[in-house]
Amino acid sequence: MSVTGSDPYKIVPPAISSGSVYLFTTDSGVEYEVRFARKKDNLLHATVAFGVLNEEFGGEEYALTNRGEVYRVMSTIVTIVRNYMAEHPNLRLVEFTGEPKENESPDEATKRLLLYNRYLKFIFDESWTFRQMGNRMVVERKEI
Repeated sequence: MSVTGSDPYKIVPPAISSGSVYLFTTDSGVEYEVRFARKKDNLLHATVAFGVLNEEFGGEEYALTNRGEVYRVMSTIVTIVRNYMAEHPNLRLVEFTGEPKENESPDEATKRLLLYNRYLKFIFDESWTFRQMGNRMVVERKEI
């Protein structure tokens, strides 16, 4: 069992270990993609995005699936981010964005971002700082 309390799903890693796209499928058949985008002007900064690939959700990448699998999904994402960071040990900044739903303002924390925030302690230790900026959480390595 993982530190988050739920076992992660089986992860399909990128074809090369330093790659940036991971995949996994839940027990109910929902397929997820977790992507790490690097900033062109700063390769030590990565943005984490994940979403649903299934066509049944109308191509809406950030669809809420409501299949009762959120804990295992988040445990899997924690594992993936840890794996990515192990492959990229020089990362200085990691950014998570909570895409707003129709009724949420893009300038405030979304329910999705609040969910992410609960799992950050399973990824980052005390050598990182957390700064929320609207619907983004920026996690930065402290200077030594």
